[in-house]
Amino acid sequence: MSLTLETDVLIIGGGLAGCWAAIAAAEAGAEVVLADKGYCGTSGVTATAGPNHWWVPPDPDRRAQAVRERNARALGLADPRWMARIIDTTWRTLPTLADYYDHSITAGGVPHYQSLRGPEYLRALRRYAEVRGVRILDHSPALELLLHADGAVAGARGLQRQEAPPAGRDWTVRAAGVVVATGGCAFLAKLLGSRNNTGDGHLMAAEAGARLSGMEFSTYHTVAERHSTQTRSASYAFADYFDAAGRPIDTGTDPDVTLPLARALLAGPVYATLARMPADLRAILHQIQPAILLPFQRQGIDPFTQRFPITLHGEGTVRGTGGLRLADEDCQTDVPGLYAAGDAATRELIAGAVSGGGAQNSAWAVSSGTWAGQAAARLAHGRGRRTGEAVDAAGGAGLRPTQGKGTGMPQAAQLTRQLYDGVRSEMLPYDKILFRRAPVLRRSSDTLADLWRAARDHLAPGRDATARVRAREAAALVACARWVTASALARTESRGLHRREDAAALDPAQTHRLVSGGLDAVWVAPEGAAVSTQVA
Repeated sequence: MSLTLETDVLIIGGGLAGCWAAIAAAEAGAEVVLADKGYCGTSGVTATAGPNHWWVPPDPDRRAQAVRERNARALGLADPRWMARIIDTTWRTLPTLADYYDHSITAGGVPHYQSLRGPEYLRALRRYAEVRGVRILDHSPALELLLHADGAVAGARGLQRQEAPPAGRDWTVRAAGVVVATGGCAFLAKLLGSRNNTGDGHLMAAEAGARLSGMEFSTYHTVAERHSTQTRSASYAFADYFDAAGRPIDTGTDPDVTLPLARALLAGPVYATLARMPADLRAILHQIQPAILLPFQRQGIDPFTQRFPITLHGEGTVRGTGGLRLADEDCQTDVPGLYAAGDAATRELIAGAVSGGGAQNSAWAVSSGTWAGQAAARLAHGRGRRTGEAVDAAGGAGLRPTQGKGTGMPQAAQLTRQLYDGVRSEMLPYDKILFRRAPVLRRSSDTLADLWRAARDHLAPGRDATARVRAREAAALVACARWVTASALARTESRGLHRREDAAALDPAQTHRLVSGGLDAVWVAPEGAAVSTQVA
């Protein structure tokens, strides 16, 4: 028997942004349901990290300086007003976690609010939300949004994977306001903690009419030991790199060594050593980033004296900047009543064309979650739940194939795997994603368009819970890959994370954000302009 609920606010996603959104909505007096794809308090990339936050005391000069410095690095696409708002909201919000989290104390006796231990942080947020009365549905991925006849969001439908095995139990939550906090899309790059980051929220929102922005800025890569999925980049600030013959690799003077390392990796194995790490930092590394040392210990490698093979892990939009476009300062999308927070939303407003990874992204998750949760609560109080009105389900590919399986078409599991593999082959190789060129992008666009047609026409949800979720993931991965590729093709310059081998210079005439959308026909246009670029 399915689960049916009515509430004021529905939060989709239980990571950093989703939890803060749920807490904010509940504290604003709303009844809140949070549905997490995993287990709220352990899922997502924050659970494996030690997140720092953009933390600036309330001194006008210091805050103005922090905004100026960050805005100067954003290459013309950020908004200083949003930066100032984030700094202020983060400063006021983080200390409210003190009743649920054991903050370390500085030498001056002040709680160290801005740097937290990821697993404990999320556990504290779950407890905070529960105390505020939030109802949490664990292992309950959302599969599609519900819409009123006027286009406003009405809630969502999903699946409780651990109920009524093997098919799972369907759930429906009707809500006045919905916050999408499903994280970014890592394109199955095996980045630790990112397996659930498959772009589900992006697809659901786009099906409802939302647009995206900044999807071309999706090329962030992080160095890691070749057998590790850990991407804690701070240690590699002290790395030296060598080719298979032991010759040093010149990584240049830029702190970002991604491109020279990628070129070297395309030519053969690359090795590193952390010999330049200061002794005092080595002594406490096991406390700061304990998991980063485990792969070395298991292999009997001393990374400070021995060379070890490395790789680059792509992080897609997780530490990129692209995501759902925000239509107002409440983090509402183009769909009335639908809000986006954290990595599900574009971070161009605070990071521009460069990564907001680290402190800025964490502050963004806190702030955008807070604003979206408060706004959704206000909406619920103002217009009510609209109980009794007819609603339509917005989901398509992976839920309702337009042509069925068809003669000779593979079964759902086979087609899902084909879509997974197809997206990975277009979105992960260095020579395609890091060194972009128009002919390669066009070939990827054609390939992804074929994959989308297969998903739209033939991808059925499968019979058991896992197959149902995986089919929907596959459709979302293809959709996100198409928006990324179309946006990369439309930006004919190199700016920040987006690098074109055939257009290596920054073009001042392209100092604008690119908005994208569409499902069967993907489109890209400068923000504020009419839709002008289409990719079939």
